[in-house]
Amino acid sequence: MDMYCYQCEQTAKGTGCTVKGICGKEPEVATLMDLLVHVTEGLSQYAHRARELGAKDREIDEFVIEALFATVTNVDFDPERLTELIRTGAALRDRAKRMYEDACREAGREPEQPGGDAEIAPGDDRDDLLAQGRERTIRQRIDSLGDDVAGMQELITYGLKGAAAYADHARVLGVTDDDVYAFFHKTLDFLSTNPTDVEELTATALKVGETNLKVMEMLDSANTGAYGDPEPTEVRITPVAGKCICVSGHDLKDLKMLLEQTEGTGVNVYTHGEMLPCNAYPELKKHKHLVGNYGGAWQDQQKEFDEFPGAVLMTTNCLQKPRDGYKDRIFTTGLVGWPGVSHIEAAPDGTKDFTPVIEAAQRAEGFTEDAEEKRVTIGFAHNAVMGVAEKVIDAVKSGDIRHFFLIGGCDGAKSGRNYYTEFAQQVPDDCVILTLACGKYRFNKLPFGDIGGIPRLLDCGQCNDAYSAIRIAVALAEQFDCGVNDLPLSFILSWYEQKAVAILLTLLHLGIRDMRVGPSLPAFVGPNVWQALQDNWNIQAIGQPADDLAECLS
Repeated sequence: MDMYCYQCEQTAKGTGCTVKGICGKEPEVATLMDLLVHVTEGLSQYAHRARELGAKDREIDEFVIEALFATVTNVDFDPERLTELIRTGAALRDRAKRMYEDACREAGREPEQPGGDAEIAPGDDRDDLLAQGRERTIRQRIDSLGDDVAGMQELITYGLKGAAAYADHARVLGVTDDDVYAFFHKTLDFLSTNPTDVEELTATALKVGETNLKVMEMLDSANTGAYGDPEPTEVRITPVAGKCICVSGHDLKDLKMLLEQTEGTGVNVYTHGEMLPCNAYPELKKHKHLVGNYGGAWQDQQKEFDEFPGAVLMTTNCLQKPRDGYKDRIFTTGLVGWPGVSHIEAAPDGTKDFTPVIEAAQRAEGFTEDAEEKRVTIGFAHNAVMGVAEKVIDAVKSGDIRHFFLIGGCDGAKSGRNYYTEFAQQVPDDCVILTLACGKYRFNKLPFGDIGGIPRLLDCGQCNDAYSAIRIAVALAEQFDCGVNDLPLSFILSWYEQKAVAILLTLLHLGIRDMRVGPSLPAFVGPNVWQALQDNWNIQAIGQPADDLAECLS
């Protein structure tokens, strides 16, 4: 079966995966994901029109968010789960259609037929669904519309996927916004009509960025409301003796439930990858058996999990194909999944029973002795940084701090990412580095020292915490009575998947200029679109670290 997928940075040959996904995605899964996105568009056609008449359905709203999140890179590799999502989406589409028709009758008007194709049948079997999916591939749209228009449509879709991931994390913690649901339905309805006007597509992409800013603010409120404001914290990054569980992904609530269920069991809990920032939240780090962080970024997990002598829990995206050495002790939960891997389902009230994970940890050997103690400092979210804002501002005015560099984003295995290590190492001693997301693992264990007591490396958190970096930049601009682009601040960004796309659209919406992006450019951004980005925002591809650094400081 053929496939075509170019939604992540590691796509084959920099153009598109056509045989099998570099991420491990099989052609069957890629086709089902394309069909699932199409189903959400059809569903939103009716949900959008019903909303204009005052009719809403929360299950439909939440399904669209979850379905889009499931198609983010490295989330759901299980064709059975995707098949069920498609069938659920088709049933909800029919329900949305009835809701719309009922709302029209109440309003005394005739229902209108949506402009896009919404008539996907649930399918008698998976082969039927795959046949329908092959009729609606990205490759077909590229061939008919050209690289620029098709790429702009995908840019919007990928931005929605990223924003959906953040919205789902916030929803899990009880923070939602009806206007956000309305925007998703409206934008998916727009995409279902196969729009070709480049100006309209560009405006919609920026609107996605604007909405994602709101969604990230919601997630920040959800996380801090549930677990307190992150605070500067030294985190152990070497093992301690004992039975153990490693938690990877991004979901704070899953970690909290696991910590509560492992209390008193003698099982230690480690964070991994993007979960490192969890060690800075007061309500999470109060659990003494949260003993630190294990390993590094997501792309190293196969080696690291193979060597980890305990159980592993994957809470969201960043899953790789499990090796046989640990396949019987890795568990998934939430939207993440892999065929043959045990999955922990949530109860109707959202609670989860992690007993199978705990039992697997107790059966495993565990760490037999303490390793040499090493630590890194984290927890510099916006609240912590603004708590010392006056000290930072004084250091800038006195010349002790010359420049700020935001070096962060998604990490990955593709070559060229050593650029970010080299760039960070070459940053002069009178400059401060802000960082976030798993891209920080390229340099976060290096000694950077401090400037008058202000650490030169300030870890703002997960990719989910990009809102913190934005808040810090805006607050500094306000203090200096200037725009963000006038600050001595440079953005050096790495990207991998669709959450990074959503954040980039947010930065473009905010008018941030002169950003450098790498290690390679998105395959879905055509040459004319890239030229427009350069013309309007002076966005640039990364070059050589020394040259880029000199230009930033000039």
